[in-house]
Amino acid sequence: MIEQKNKPGFTDQSLIRNFCIIAHIDHGKSTVADRILQLSGIIEEREMRDRFLDRMDIEQERGITIKSQAVRVPWTFDGTEYTLGMIDTPGHVDFTYEVSRALAACEGAVLLVDATQGIEAQTLSNLYMAMDHDLTIIPVLNKIDLPSAEPEKHAEEIANLLGCELSDVLRVSGKTGEGVSELLDRIVTDIPAPTGSADSPARALIFDSVYDSYRGIVTYIRMEDGELRSRERIHMMGLGTTHDPIELGVISPDMMPTKALGAGEVGYIITGVKDVSQSKVGDTITADARRAVDPLPGYRDPKPMVYAGLFPIDNAQFPDLRDALDKLKLNDAALIYEPETSVALGFGFRCGFLGLLHMEIVSERLSREFGLDLISTAPNVTYEVTMEDNSVHVVKNPSEFPDGKVKRIVEPMVAADIITPKEFIGAVMDLCQDHRGEMGTMEYLSPERVEMHYRMPLAEIVFDFFDQLKSRTKGYASLDYHEDGEQSADLVKVDILIQGEKVDAFSAIVHRDKAYSYGVMMTKKLRELIPRQQFEIPIQAAIGSRIIARETIRALRKDVLAKCYGGDITRKRKLLEKQKAGKKRMKMLGHVEVPQEAFIAALSTDEPTDRDTKDKIRAAQKAG
Repeated sequence: MIEQKNKPGFTDQSLIRNFCIIAHIDHGKSTVADRILQLSGIIEEREMRDRFLDRMDIEQERGITIKSQAVRVPWTFDGTEYTLGMIDTPGHVDFTYEVSRALAACEGAVLLVDATQGIEAQTLSNLYMAMDHDLTIIPVLNKIDLPSAEPEKHAEEIANLLGCELSDVLRVSGKTGEGVSELLDRIVTDIPAPTGSADSPARALIFDSVYDSYRGIVTYIRMEDGELRSRERIHMMGLGTTHDPIELGVISPDMMPTKALGAGEVGYIITGVKDVSQSKVGDTITADARRAVDPLPGYRDPKPMVYAGLFPIDNAQFPDLRDALDKLKLNDAALIYEPETSVALGFGFRCGFLGLLHMEIVSERLSREFGLDLISTAPNVTYEVTMEDNSVHVVKNPSEFPDGKVKRIVEPMVAADIITPKEFIGAVMDLCQDHRGEMGTMEYLSPERVEMHYRMPLAEIVFDFFDQLKSRTKGYASLDYHEDGEQSADLVKVDILIQGEKVDAFSAIVHRDKAYSYGVMMTKKLRELIPRQQFEIPIQAAIGSRIIARETIRALRKDVLAKCYGGDITRKRKLLEKQKAGKKRMKMLGHVEVPQEAFIAALSTDEPTDRDTKDKIRAAQKAG
């Protein structure tokens, strides 16, 4: 009887256990998920590969999880077969929104900690999120097979943090599979079954979706109440639309059609609709014939931390970019965008991201999955500018900065939590002070490791802070941050002028103390990148009407004295004066063309370009 019940579409709610795996980045979530898939027997040995649930090429190449992946696996305990709904989540701070949605679809969480590194900043962040959702926490130490592992020491850290016994902390190795069976047994015994009502009208929460070019929108759902049957007409309560689904099923580990989905189950629905506006993460699905009255509480919309402009190199690709962003928005609910126009770059979109890695991943996915060649402008945060006449402007882009006398500028702040070995406390303090950080409290997690709390401007965090933190602490420090209000600051807009004309793409809002260094850096960079013309080109950095830095690109000169083999000096002077007058006239009429390659190189956060990059720019200019 149990076997019949546990077939897809007939799952007994009391035999379901929904859980997600949460951890700091690179603590082995995906490897443990691989071993769970193997032990459950749903993947044959010949089909197995490392990081099986990381479906995107970019995830495999970088070795990081970007998208949460839900999968259904069977597990037998005491002669009874249970259905485990597992969600593998990302670990990077930029993808916290993915983790929060996964937590909302579960009753329990496996908290994974690397036995060689111990508790990290994102470990604590994810743990507190799981506690906010009232989930059952199962603490696990991973990588116990490594020679540098210190399981006893780090198990004590976890026990002190959670207030549990040392014996409650499981020891596993995702690589060898040691202890994974015991973990699955604990999931069955400790995590409660879903509590939804099987007899109520159907209510299912959309926690993710993806666009399939052949089948349209694939919607991933978590059933809360009731039952949805295959081919049963469904109603989206938030959007108010009705659809006839063409397929309904579960993921185990590939899509598997079923006759029905009951309360507590995680699965998918394919409606066949190709209009991307017909699906919204956080919406509630119900049966059209017997509609539920109250929708499920959805998700809080994520607030972008960083803004940047995305522009197609070829302006003819603008409609393609718009379609690509619409489709990507389905799969990445944290992405926010609106149309934008730049004098230098043409038509594009102003996009909001959760961080620099999120921005980098979105740009790369647009390039790979949709074949677009893009330029992204320098990232910046949102400022609130109050003018002398008390008018208030919200500035997401330096080009929106108002002209006139500024009364006050308010910038967003974050609370940063840094965990580091105690020998790097001084280096971390220096770095945070350089980035305008105010120190809060400091606590020792163990005699060797300390957690430091800082309040810092978001603009200082999003550029190179994380890279510098890693280099100054030999890679041992970890960082987590979240919003923490706003503060007034002495900020200015630095404009870059090429031959007296402002280039909006290179403008930036920076602290007054760093304005000069930004101006010098950009003018030097552009002097190397812009090809020489027949006339002299001044490149200037300015705050309002005051020039703070200047570089000059020297003119290409023809040797007009080559035909003068001798004679009076006045002959030579006459030729040089004639050339000088021509150069002056050319400069007045001339227009400086900045090649696209120069925009890409100048807007990157790397150091000034090397000779190879300049050679590529010159070659591209000759070719085009």
